[in-house]
Amino acid sequence: MKPDNPNMVAASTATMTRVKAAVLAGVLVAFAPGIVLGQAIEKKGTTPYVTHFIFRPLMNIDIADLGTATSLEAVGTTENMKGEKMFDKMSAHCTALSVASGEKKYIDGACVLADNDGDKIFSTFDTRDVDKSQPEMGCGTHIITGGSGKYKGITGSEPFACIAMPALSGPGGYTAMDIPHNTTWEIK
Repeated sequence: MKPDNPNMVAASTATMTRVKAAVLAGVLVAFAPGIVLGQAIEKKGTTPYVTHFIFRPLMNIDIADLGTATSLEAVGTTENMKGEKMFDKMSAHCTALSVASGEKKYIDGACVLADNDGDKIFSTFDTRDVDKSQPEMGCGTHIITGGSGKYKGITGSEPFACIAMPALSGPGGYTAMDIPHNTTWEIK
């Protein structure tokens, strides 16, 4: 049966075009996550990234003329400096102990980075462990000790620098710092 009205033919053609576009969009939405999630990450590399941290003092021991010890919590996000996926847009959560007594001044701690999938990378750090081959990263070194999900089996070394930021306003002794890292990592 052939419609007599040319407007009906145009409307029917426009409707079919919209239906085809909707079906195509649905197919792309259905398969795109599988394509993205199915991408394998590299098994090793060297990655420069920076973590934008806020530090919160949790507890402080301050003995005049003898020394101080402060437990700290740090939270922030990472940014891959080459625009790559590895170590980019991850949440960072660390705990640390800052000690200053006589000639001794150091910060030791541990951090976990988590990506949007909930996969994690765990590391310890020590500001006394400085990689002398990278003097621009003279603040200390993270040692990657393991990971979960896509990072299972990851190890590595992360010399880092410390870039102080302006003081944060308000009470509580909060401070900010950018921490650039030059990470050499491998997943086995």
